[in-house]
Amino acid sequence: MNRQSKNSYMPDMVSYPGETVLETIESYGMSQAELAERMGRPKKTVNEIIHGKAAITPETALQLERVLNVPARFWMNREQNYREALARATERMRLEENIEWLEQMPVAEMIKRGWIEKMSDKVAQIEELLNFFGVASPKQWNDVWLNPCVVFRKSLAYSSTPEALAAWLRKGEVDAQQLYCRPFDAQRFQAALVEIRKLTVESPAVFLSRATELCAASGVALVLVPQLKQTKVSGATRWITSEKALIQLSLRYKEDAQFWFSFFHEAGHILLHGKKDIFIEDESADDPERSAQKEREANQFAADLLIDPTAYRNFVAMRKKFSKADICQFAANQQIAPGIVVGRLQHDKFLSFSHCNDLKVKFVWVDEN
Repeated sequence: MNRQSKNSYMPDMVSYPGETVLETIESYGMSQAELAERMGRPKKTVNEIIHGKAAITPETALQLERVLNVPARFWMNREQNYREALARATERMRLEENIEWLEQMPVAEMIKRGWIEKMSDKVAQIEELLNFFGVASPKQWNDVWLNPCVVFRKSLAYSSTPEALAAWLRKGEVDAQQLYCRPFDAQRFQAALVEIRKLTVESPAVFLSRATELCAASGVALVLVPQLKQTKVSGATRWITSEKALIQLSLRYKEDAQFWFSFFHEAGHILLHGKKDIFIEDESADDPERSAQKEREANQFAADLLIDPTAYRNFVAMRKKFSKADICQFAANQQIAPGIVVGRLQHDKFLSFSHCNDLKVKFVWVDEN
């Protein structure tokens, strides 16, 4: 991300290059008329350059170099710095009109998480946010992130603020851009999912790096981004390029059963659905009235990949009550974590949500500071 605007000193105003031209000819005892004659330019043009009404072009810079023995690049740099300063001054006045936009953003939390830096004033903070989102202005932010055609805006409007959700999604993009991935290969990704399933019995210290490697080798960037206070989202799937997909998880439910279901659910979207779709998963995912067909398909994909459907049907048909020993034995036969079996049984109402939760593994974020 380009940080030049905050790491480089930029004065409020830079004098126009014509002032330096005037100082130089005065030191030579040269008049404006003489300068114009030596350059072969109209007196009016030279006067406009000196008073900042006309820009120094490359041709003019070369003429000044020959007449005043000052390199053309010096004049071009002066002109560029002056025009940039004018543009920044105009931009600052425009951004001052968007303080309300800034106040809607989860700035404090983004700063706390290290996503952006705290700036000295509100306009500078707006610029920092625009740099983070990779857009030129708040208007462009609205066009990109509040586009009514974006599917997720419809499904999440009731549960997450658009500003916080956009920040979370953008952070996923930024992290994914830093991950090298091979071009997407569906068969390779399917094979990777089989290997990743075996990692459900491992600790995060083991499975996270290995799963990330397997996904990257298949053309999928896997990133974990903590949710913000005003986001209620467990995962998201979208394509960054035609050859690179992104699975973004939040650990919203902080347990292995939900984490792994969310991961394979997102993987199902990648393998089953189009590259133009954006899928955001929240608490409505299990509500049939709110779930779209593609969500149900992704749910089924995750459920069947995690637990063999035939084995699961036989398991639940053989008993009315499920002991911890039964669950652990079945999980061992399936070579998956027991918490996943508990989560499935609870979801299917074979097991109370208050039972066997100690078989689930809790995940917590390490303090980012």
